Amino acid sequence: MRPPARLRTGTLLLPLILGACALPPACPAGTAPAAIAEVALGRSSAGRLRVTDAEWSAFLAEEATPRFPEGLTALDAEGQWRAPDGRIFREPSKLLLLVLPGASLAEAAARTEPLAEAYRARFAQESVLRSLRPSCAGF
Repeated sequence: MRPPARLRTGTLLLPLILGACALPPACPAGTAPAAIAEVALGRSSAGRLRVTDAEWSAFLAEEATPRFPEGLTALDAEGQWRAPDGRIFREPSKLLLLVLPGASLAEAAARTEPLAEAYRARFAQESVLRSLRPSCAGF
């Protein structure tokens, strides 16, 4: 028994609709597709500041800049997260904003994971938040 025609049509259109969600955005004049990566780096551990300004500067110079020589933006931030026991923790943080022209989200993930791992290892951090999204950028 064949499904009704409208179900067959819907079944055929679904892959096209889902595929369109993965396409890069149509960018306005003067911009081009880019991946945007945000990396949130907490500076505390066990309730005390673990990453001083000097240590942050060294990390930026030794780890972030060599990985992203085309440029980055580092912002001061305040992070907040909930521990498994339900307690809320707040900590000073740094937010790296990385604009990666022409990069896919998979490429952005592959480029930011080693940076996050270097931060986790260097400063004994439990985790580093990475957020990725497609965008348009112009310089």
